[in-house]
Amino acid sequence: MASANILADFASALLSGSIKVVDLSAPLGPDTPVIALPPEIGKSTPSVKVHTISSYNDDGPFWAWNWLELGEHTGTHFDAPTHWITGKDYADGTTDTIAMKNFVAPANVIDRSKEAAANPDYLLTVESIKQWEAEHGEVEAGSWVLLRTDWYKRNGSAETFLNADENGPHSPGPTAEAIEYLLSKGIIGWGSETVGTDAGAAGSITPPFPAHNLMHKANRYGLASLCHLDQLPPKGAVLIAAPLKLVNGTGSPVRAMALVPR
Repeated sequence: MASANILADFASALLSGSIKVVDLSAPLGPDTPVIALPPEIGKSTPSVKVHTISSYNDDGPFWAWNWLELGEHTGTHFDAPTHWITGKDYADGTTDTIAMKNFVAPANVIDRSKEAAANPDYLLTVESIKQWEAEHGEVEAGSWVLLRTDWYKRNGSAETFLNADENGPHSPGPTAEAIEYLLSKGIIGWGSETVGTDAGAAGSITPPFPAHNLMHKANRYGLASLCHLDQLPPKGAVLIAAPLKLVNGTGSPVRAMALVPR
């Protein structure tokens, strides 16, 4: 009975507008910025291609639909553990095997937008996380931690979003120690506003690409290219990010959203 009341109250709050639904996803299409890897590391993600099947014409007079070419890790997307070699052996590590309850969880939003504006190579440290916790409360087990940098505002241009020069890409992210600390708290996932969950220069960190390496080693998840984290409170939002149920999927574009009290 109590659970029924909780859901009824929740439904009423949605209908009344006292709970706001915030879109955390970037538009997905041919202009979506995709990660560019040096050829010595591996192949890069292909750009999104949209192909028309029919559009109210001889190929289908009453309907319009398309077929798509895109990578699993394109646009705002979910990283499953099997995306990285450290998480490749988990039986529940693909998009079709992860428990559904893990796609809905509280969110902690750490705002370091001023630091990222001053330094595009900004790295979140353990000390910085502890300062945030001292002000807003402990990071809870089973919750997401999202790094707000306002980097999503660059998403309209691949050049500014990827922000690469002759020395490689420059974008903010976490230190390895920060990820280890958050894992010790029992978080369910780590999310960022950049093209991937790591900093642009994360290849030079030990271990390389720590958000990928360590999160997926722990059978935890990632979210990349998030938007509008500036509309979320430090605590109190609920994040919903469900990947497509791709068989053996290593990840999936998502329509991520947050429920926020007004």
